[in-house]
Amino acid sequence: MTKLLVRLFVKDSENVKDPAVRIRYGYLGSVTGIVLNVLLFAGKLAAGIISGAISVTADAFNNLSDAGSSIMSLVGFKMAAQPADEEHPFGHGRMEYVSGLVISFLIMLMGFELAQSSIEKIFRPQEMKFSWLTLTVLLVSVAVKLWMGLFNRNLGKRINSTSMKAAAADSISDCISTSAVITALLVLYFFDVNIDSYIGLAVALFIFYNGINTFRDSLTPLLGTKPDKEFVLEITGRVESYEGIVGTHDMIVHDYGVGNLIISMHAEVPMEMDFNSAHELIDRIEDDLKKQYKCLVTIHMDPVAVNDEKAMAVKAQVAEIVRQIDSRMSIHDFRMTDGKDRDNLIFDVVVPFKLDMTDAEVRETIGKRVSEIDKAYYCVINIDKDYA
Repeated sequence: MTKLLVRLFVKDSENVKDPAVRIRYGYLGSVTGIVLNVLLFAGKLAAGIISGAISVTADAFNNLSDAGSSIMSLVGFKMAAQPADEEHPFGHGRMEYVSGLVISFLIMLMGFELAQSSIEKIFRPQEMKFSWLTLTVLLVSVAVKLWMGLFNRNLGKRINSTSMKAAAADSISDCISTSAVITALLVLYFFDVNIDSYIGLAVALFIFYNGINTFRDSLTPLLGTKPDKEFVLEITGRVESYEGIVGTHDMIVHDYGVGNLIISMHAEVPMEMDFNSAHELIDRIEDDLKKQYKCLVTIHMDPVAVNDEKAMAVKAQVAEIVRQIDSRMSIHDFRMTDGKDRDNLIFDVVVPFKLDMTDAEVRETIGKRVSEIDKAYYCVINIDKDYA
């Protein structure tokens, strides 16, 4: 079914890096979610009225909130697709994340309201009637939500959409909450015990919990996170595959919405390489990355002494010392200059964010260990963080 819908409604579906194709995927997922959730809401609301079950009504409004989430996702995709302008030179891609925040607040509000209703029913119980129609509606709902979960997960993976992945997780969680409501009906039928209000409260708390998770998933990319490790390895591997590139470091990825990235990094070239040739090489790599990944790329060129055997040997010793202090640390931009009374070892050290040492302690510890190799060695250390 998913392949059929994609084939019918997503033109050029394989070209997922194209922003226009990505938007069509977003529209397909959002519209499908709106239609199915509205139908489920109507069916469950009618079943809840017939049976008098607050848990069924709560589950119905859970589907209504999901329909609202799909509407906000649709709006988010629409606004995120707007081109860059003078006020927003990096585009509007982050509107997808903002829409996720709005959705999370709506979900939490719905959960809070339903929790209040369920608590009232606990202290003022109402009669609940078993209905085969209600049970059938709920069973159909579980089947539909299970399909929606698989559908959204498939689309989310194709276009790397956090909102669609969140919708997939929400659909699977809906299967669990609806199963709880089914349990309440079966308990009433077989044991004549009404646990409807308690199940309704459990469903409400579950909805609220999903709202918190949606809030966290939407807020995290707005605050800024590390890029996907596979993406980093793909980019660095691509750059280092060019003849003349010795290595890469200091990669930073700014995310302005999926498909709207700004990448900066340092690329090492042999010190002996002609400046114009090195500059031309860097320009060619930047252009190739822009075409392939549809992103802005800036590469800083670092000359390194790859043919200086003494410097390379000392660099290897220093790198080993750094690894012994903490295996998560590494060095780059290593240079060795001969002074009158000392040899300056100039390099950067990448330290993890959570380290039981201050930057000053890192410099002092490395400096002491290096001086044990040769007292003439003096370290000039710049502390870096791993942003990728």
